Amino acid sequence: MTLLVLGLLVFFGTHSVRIVAEDWRERQMLRLGEKRWKGLLSLVALVGFVLIVVGYGQARATPVELWNPPLWSRHFAALLTLPAFVLLAAAYVPRTHIKAALGHPMLAGTKLWAFAHLIANGGLADVLLFGGFLAWSVVAFVAARRRDRLDSVHYPAGDWARDLLAVGIGLLAWAGFVKFVHVWLIGVAPFATAG
Repeated sequence: MTLLVLGLLVFFGTHSVRIVAEDWRERQMLRLGEKRWKGLLSLVALVGFVLIVVGYGQARATPVELWNPPLWSRHFAALLTLPAFVLLAAAYVPRTHIKAALGHPMLAGTKLWAFAHLIANGGLADVLLFGGFLAWSVVAFVAARRRDRLDSVHYPAGDWARDLLAVGIGLLAWAGFVKFVHVWLIGVAPFATAG
C-alpha cells in the first residue's frame, strides 16, 4: 500500500502544481524553458504512475476489503465508462460541442471514470486509487474552469461532425478496452456474469 500512496502523491503532486503554485510554475518555466520544465514534470509524473501501477498490483495481491459491491455495480460502472471514453476522445478532437461546453472534457471524463470504478470496487486500495482520482479531478476541473473565466478563455463553437467523430472514437476505444484490454491488463471482465 505504501508504493500506491507514494505514487498517488507524486502523480497528483505533479498534476497539481498549476492549481496550488501557479506563480512558482511560471518562474520555473521561465528559468528552465517550457519544454525542459514540461519534460521534467512528465518524467516525475511517469515515476508516480509506475509507482501507482506497481503499488496497486501489490495491494490487489493482499486486498483489504471494505465492502463487497454487488455484481450489477460492475456492469453499471462499465456502462458509465462509455461517456468517459467519449469525453476523453473529445479532448483530442478539436472544435466539438463537448469541448465548447465543458472546456476540459478529459478532466470530466476522469471524474466519471473514477466514480464508476469507485462504486464497483470495495477494497482499500480501490478507494485510495479511484477516490484519489475522483477528488483530484473534481478540484482540477473547478480550478481549470476558474482559470478559463479569469483569463476570458472561450472555446470555439462546435461542429456536429466532429462531435460524431469524438463519439465514434470514444465508442470504439471503449468497446476494445472493455472486451480485450481490461481483461488483459487488470484481469477483470467488466460484463462477466460471475466472479
